[in-house]
Amino acid sequence: MFSLVVPIYNEEKLIDELLNRIVPAILSFTSDFELIFVDDGSTDNSLTALRGWQQKEKRIKIISLSKNFGHQAAFTAGLEYSRGDIVGMMDGDLQDPPEILAEMFRKITLEGYDIVSGRKTGRKGKSNRTFFSSLFHLFFRNMGEMKEMGNYGNFSMMTRNALSALLSLKEKVRYLPGMRTYVGFKQGEVEFVRDDRYEGRPKMSFLKLFRLASDAIFSFSKFPLRLCLVLGILGTIVFMAAGIYVVVAKIYGFAVIGWSSTLLSIYFLGSIQLLFLGVLGEYIYRNYKESQNRPVYFVKQYFDSPSEK
Repeated sequence: MFSLVVPIYNEEKLIDELLNRIVPAILSFTSDFELIFVDDGSTDNSLTALRGWQQKEKRIKIISLSKNFGHQAAFTAGLEYSRGDIVGMMDGDLQDPPEILAEMFRKITLEGYDIVSGRKTGRKGKSNRTFFSSLFHLFFRNMGEMKEMGNYGNFSMMTRNALSALLSLKEKVRYLPGMRTYVGFKQGEVEFVRDDRYEGRPKMSFLKLFRLASDAIFSFSKFPLRLCLVLGILGTIVFMAAGIYVVVAKIYGFAVIGWSSTLLSIYFLGSIQLLFLGVLGEYIYRNYKESQNRPVYFVKQYFDSPSEK
């Protein structure tokens, strides 16, 4: 069986087009499948539209979360409810073309890959998100612990063994593309050009994307701490050099009265300490979230396939 997990948040205008493309795309390589839609606390008629489609397509399952828990939590819910031997992940805004699923499935079943990720080679239309996305992945690949990770997002497919390994990672602050790379196994990729949204405005604002990027960097990279160490060493060197200059200036009588203490204390020590506190605060906050051990999501309703009731 093949399972496809698709999170939905206020996408009522997209539901019809989404299903009209997903179902034929999956039927091109298998007829034994389930579609798991995760309604991530939508406030529009997305759930109603999905329920209507469930009456026509019996292989649809719907998980309705109690509120909007976020993209990564919604994917986690769908993955944990999936029953397929091969499980796919796809965004619900049609920027991930479902027609690529057939090539991912072929790589797993015929070429022996355990995980196949969609590698974005570009984006249709004009968007400054392309630049920031490329910059993040370049930074993450070179500064993080995932040197082998490409320009991957959530769009992917994996075997049940690989998914079991992924789900065994219980951290609460989640970045699934990084976790997917971390578990290892035989990993491949399929290149594609990301589409524009079919309808509506992006649900992932720049602030949400920034938070996700921060979660990725602080979860899979020592770079922020190493940066603090380097800046601390440089700050100490500059402070010592400036201190020597002040002493020499006072001895030879050309020091400017009043500037030295203010400049050294505020601009060097103050800024460095604030930076350190900010970085440490990010790590402490994430440790605090983990220690709370709260569930990643809560399910309000689960609508199973009508044929399985």
